[in-house]
Amino acid sequence: AEFKKSVQNKFNIYNSLFLNLPYSNIENVGMLIPLLMEQSQKGLKDGLNPKEIIEAFFNGFADLHTEQDRIDFMFRIIQYVERQVVLYDSVEDAAFPKLQQHSSSLSLKDYFQLVEKNNSWDAIEKQLNNFSARIVLTAHPTQFYTPAVLDIITNLRTLINDNNIDEIDIALQQLGLTSLVNSKKPTPLDEAKNIIHTLRHVYYDAIGDMYTHIKSSVGNAQFDNHDIVKLGFWPGGDRDGNPFVTASITKEVMNELRVTLMKCYYNELKELQRKLSFKEILEPITNLRNTLYEAMFDATVHVAYQDIIEPLIHIRQLLVANYHGLYLKDLDLFIDKVKIFKTHFATIDIRQDHSMHTVVMQAVLKKYGYIKESIEELTQQQLIEILLQESISLDPNDFEEDIVKDTIVNISQLSTIQENNGEQGCNRYIISNSEDMYSVLYVFALFRWCGWENRDITFDIIPLFETMKGMDDSRATMEQLFELEAYRKHVAFRNNKQTIMLGFSDGTKDGGYLKANWSILKTKETLSEVCSQHDVAAIFFDGRGGPPARGGGKTHRFYAAQTSKVANNEIQLTIQGQTITSTYGTKEQFKHNSEQLLTAGLSNSILDKEITISQDSRSLIEELSDLSFKKYDALKHHDKFMPYLENMSTLKYYTKANIGSRPGKRGHKA
Repeated sequence: AEFKKSVQNKFNIYNSLFLNLPYSNIENVGMLIPLLMEQSQKGLKDGLNPKEIIEAFFNGFADLHTEQDRIDFMFRIIQYVERQVVLYDSVEDAAFPKLQQHSSSLSLKDYFQLVEKNNSWDAIEKQLNNFSARIVLTAHPTQFYTPAVLDIITNLRTLINDNNIDEIDIALQQLGLTSLVNSKKPTPLDEAKNIIHTLRHVYYDAIGDMYTHIKSSVGNAQFDNHDIVKLGFWPGGDRDGNPFVTASITKEVMNELRVTLMKCYYNELKELQRKLSFKEILEPITNLRNTLYEAMFDATVHVAYQDIIEPLIHIRQLLVANYHGLYLKDLDLFIDKVKIFKTHFATIDIRQDHSMHTVVMQAVLKKYGYIKESIEELTQQQLIEILLQESISLDPNDFEEDIVKDTIVNISQLSTIQENNGEQGCNRYIISNSEDMYSVLYVFALFRWCGWENRDITFDIIPLFETMKGMDDSRATMEQLFELEAYRKHVAFRNNKQTIMLGFSDGTKDGGYLKANWSILKTKETLSEVCSQHDVAAIFFDGRGGPPARGGGKTHRFYAAQTSKVANNEIQLTIQGQTITSTYGTKEQFKHNSEQLLTAGLSNSILDKEITISQDSRSLIEELSDLSFKKYDALKHHDKFMPYLENMSTLKYYTKANIGSRPGKRGHKA
């Protein structure tokens, strides 16, 4: 009922404004679309094929006879419907606060009330001090709204909430004249900037507000888990299958993240200065504001975290001691944001496929005389000794292949990126298609040979077990790694935590939905046990695509359903490009869905809610997953399956459309 009132009815009202737009031929299109839909449904029932239906419509209703007129008309329909979709998205986003009130999922407010009822504050406070959810934003080719259209959607949301018909009419006129198509294919930097725009205008305030809510609900002024919600970032760092992501792109994106954060800090400090108009505070707050001003216009200006937080702590002390703590709440909110985002805003992850590292490693070992042609010439023991003990200083200019040169340049520059953005700015390296211990050891060795030889590696090296084979062999892979003294020492340096990524979209594509998800759960249980046996805290990073076909679905239910055998130290998941705007695109949506993640992760352990699966149920799911995999695998290998996708689906058009920088096919992958 609420959806009909707040979304459907409002959309129908505002949609009628499209009929009055002062553009040629728009009126006829708007009136003819419902008629075309009716004739299409009737024609299909009568057994007509699409061509016959369209011919009848053109001749009987639209009076269009030439090929060019018909093509122009159909193109105008697409333009019209695209703008209807934008309007519908805007209406739905505006209605979200009302709609989520009817959600059956657990909000933080509900959760804290439940904790109060169960008298579990001691347990919840301890858990909240250590728990966190990492939301990792990824670029994706299907994220097609341009920045101009996103701005119109933002404006429309506000106008719809105010029910401002006149201004909505003007905004729809603007939408009618604004192209929804990129003039050129966006670069990885363009894609990164699109998402950074959301970071600045949505997540910066949303996470700050969430943290304040949690701190006040816990009732402990000393609560300081500023990592309870962390942001990760893949655009500019994810080079798996995307040759356009280079070392220079990674550096540019890191600069863009830092400079944008300085803008957020500067604008908030400027507003604070209007309130903190006190003599002793004037000088330190002006000096800090000048520092931020310089940093937000010049990427070469280095401002450390301490350069920001120490003046703010000093200002706070003066405010409490001499000015009755006036506006202390506003200052504390800003201080909390600085402690949350520091100088990085979001942690950029580096990701590359294991096969690319194999190419690099083979070139390196050949260059330095360890092999003649192939790594296969070495025994397992010989290869391990080289990777863990040999000292090599890599120079990208010694190699000809682009992938080898860029990999060396990129790993070599990561220490500089950490100096500029802080260690949290970039401290994770993910290896796609990990299927054995060498996927991790190759990266470990490359770090050693690119500047980390005589010091600890300040990066988490994260295997991504995404294929059925990778997940099946993951126990052996991790056991072999933990038994290597050099790698175990590295894990100890990283606080005895091992992050492992599972599934992602390739798991579903490889094994089908049921097989992939059942395998992911079993693998989590297995790896939780392996890590525990080696006194390592397992942290699972889940590749959650947008739609279920790409590994997505109801994310909070996914986490709430994890069995008690799965380590529950932290929630980490990817949010793919098209889902960022549809599910996390507004402040209200972000806070609601982030709360669901936190409560899903916390509720099982805090409220004595143990989830187990009986042996009979396990046997049944195992049988179902095997049956479904056989059917799915048979479909994939049907001799007409690929020709069908290539000729009857939109697959081949993705590479031609200006919606994403990624190639339509990832080279070695089907």
